[in-house]
Amino acid sequence: MPDAADQRRKYLALLAEKFPTAQSVFTEIINLEAILNLPKGTEHFVSDVHGECEAFEHILNNCSGVIRERVQSAFRLELTREEQAELCTLIYYPGRKLRRLHEAGAASDEWYAITLMRLVRLARHLASSYTRSKVRKAMPVAYAYIIDELLHSSPEEADRRQGYHQRIIETVLDTGSADDFIRSLSALIKRLAVDHLHVVGDVYDRGPHADRIVDRLMRYHSVDLQWGNHDIVWMGAAAGSAACLAAVIRNNIHYDTLEILESAYGVSLRELALFAESAYRADDAMAPMEKAISVIMFKLEGQTILRHPAWHMGDRLLLEHVDARRGVARVGGRDYELRTTDFPTLLPDDPYRLTEGEARVMESLMAAVRASEKLRAHVNFLYERGGAYLVRNDNVLFHACVPMDEEGAFRPVTHQGRPLAGRAYYDYADRLARRAWVEGDQVSLDWMWYLWCGRFSPLSGRVVKTFERTYFTDRSTWEEPRDPYFRLMADERVCRRVLEEFGCDPERGHVINGHTPVHAGAGERPVRAGGRLLIIDGGFCRAYHGTTGIAGYTLIADPRGMRIKAHRPFASIADVLDLNADIMSDDDRFELEPVPLTVGDTDTGADIRSQIADLRALLDAYRRGELAERADA
Repeated sequence: MPDAADQRRKYLALLAEKFPTAQSVFTEIINLEAILNLPKGTEHFVSDVHGECEAFEHILNNCSGVIRERVQSAFRLELTREEQAELCTLIYYPGRKLRRLHEAGAASDEWYAITLMRLVRLARHLASSYTRSKVRKAMPVAYAYIIDELLHSSPEEADRRQGYHQRIIETVLDTGSADDFIRSLSALIKRLAVDHLHVVGDVYDRGPHADRIVDRLMRYHSVDLQWGNHDIVWMGAAAGSAACLAAVIRNNIHYDTLEILESAYGVSLRELALFAESAYRADDAMAPMEKAISVIMFKLEGQTILRHPAWHMGDRLLLEHVDARRGVARVGGRDYELRTTDFPTLLPDDPYRLTEGEARVMESLMAAVRASEKLRAHVNFLYERGGAYLVRNDNVLFHACVPMDEEGAFRPVTHQGRPLAGRAYYDYADRLARRAWVEGDQVSLDWMWYLWCGRFSPLSGRVVKTFERTYFTDRSTWEEPRDPYFRLMADERVCRRVLEEFGCDPERGHVINGHTPVHAGAGERPVRAGGRLLIIDGGFCRAYHGTTGIAGYTLIADPRGMRIKAHRPFASIADVLDLNADIMSDDDRFELEPVPLTVGDTDTGADIRSQIADLRALLDAYRRGELAERADA
């Protein structure tokens, strides 16, 4: 076995392949030291977008209101509010806005020249926070040289180069490439306004087009995701869990969003529809297709629970208590009235067994899911860019909760004979979810269903009462008890324990969650527990606007500290284009840094300092003659 010193020499020899001379080493050290002193990149955090694609697209395009702020700052003494709004709309949707300007005959050469220089000024201001190399990499390749020339000039050079810059703009106009150049500058401005995006769970369900959101995120320059329970059920379905797939289909029937399955992902529900029409009546409170998939789902869930007695979820085996003849389910010695008495496929002697017709329907649906290249690409993206949790810059991000007992201790949850709690439980959840995608064994597929709605799922955090909500007329049975985590985290001391569990500094870190809508209209605040807990589910989905009183949050972490933007409801992209009707956002800066943060204050800074230490060791090796420089390399 090689000793540590030998391994170190081998590592330095490999590093020397990239930096073959002392000069190349200290040049890189100087570059890295300079980067440490740049302003920290701006991070945006959103959660629970739930398929609300148009509002989410606009939030990405206006950078949660940051573009409007920058335009106001740069042009407040030059442009009226209406002119500022017009410039913002052009940046948000350059292609569509240009078409409207052409139709109105408003895109004159003078307008182009003025607008291009305004966009250059805005891009130059935003580019000052990054290295020239990073800005160049963010530029569209076709115009990289031209934009680089326009952006980078010192104040001393400004007057001397003004004529040069004007000539560049004139050439852009003469060649007929002004529209394309505006689109390129607009994309660069948005790229520079947000360095990184975190999506803290629940892209899917409720809204109509989660597929379009995933398409957009796949094109986004820098993004990560923390899986929510509504994401994991889609991931489980794509991995091969029949129980998850039945839940996905039922959810889409319930939310009336079948278009995503049939049109976006090509999963035909025709066989389910034909089976439902032939087996179920259409004369009560539930439609035949909803009845058919609900029974199938509860049967498959029952099979899953029976395979795992250690989950202690026997109280969720409710299908066996249905008395269709009397129209009740007898649970806990009490009869509960049912919304329907139509249960033609329920076998009293074996209530969780699928009939031949039900099995045939599920086989057809599973085959359609396996054949959906788009769905598999989307789920693969969720695995590649996502995880059960993330620790970044002393913040820990997870969608729902860390299961706790009533005293605030991390609750041990036993899976496959192993009691797991806290971060170890999250690590296990992440590993097994990935195994489901790669191997698709029964244990890991069942685990995906547990993460969706299991009693102590860290992605759900409540006792899910889908059966009662589907069938029971007594709404008092619909209440879903939540994990003690949600109550106890109001205590700053509990938050600090969670931060320490995930290796974060409790003095400066934050726990960032989604999942639980903040009732802002009723006075609830997203910043809790002395600023240690941040709940950023503000109800992006239209269905929750009445509950939250707003239309979503964006948490922003920038060099000055942290703030939350509470967004007001969004009308439509058409209104933005025609009326410059932007999403308006109320700003709450709750944390102000005494000195603006730099790259050196972040996890990236720690990585850079580690690189510098390695480079200094290589420099020492060259100077001591332990490694020979290769000047000809």
